[in-house]
Amino acid sequence: MVKTTVKIGGMACGMCESHINDVIRKTFPDAKKVSSSHTKGTATFVTDEEVNGDTLKSAIEETGYHFLGISSEPYVKHGLFGR
Repeated sequence: MVKTTVKIGGMACGMCESHINDVIRKTFPDAKKVSSSHTKGTATFVTDEEVNGDTLKSAIEETGYHFLGISSEPYVKHGLFGR
């Protein structure tokens, strides 16, 4: 599994976060743990495979927000009590 973090410009409120989360879920239906923060200007989510940055960029920019960058790292699922 891969954890993806996206830097996004233009988010100003909780509704903006919701729009970004919807775009991610629509673009990558297998995305899990989708969350966004307008204060940090980021969105994170987990997928089985690494995502295509160009696909994500065009989907985010179609909604009027600014795609500023993307990073991926292996996601290690933590068991009960963080073990």
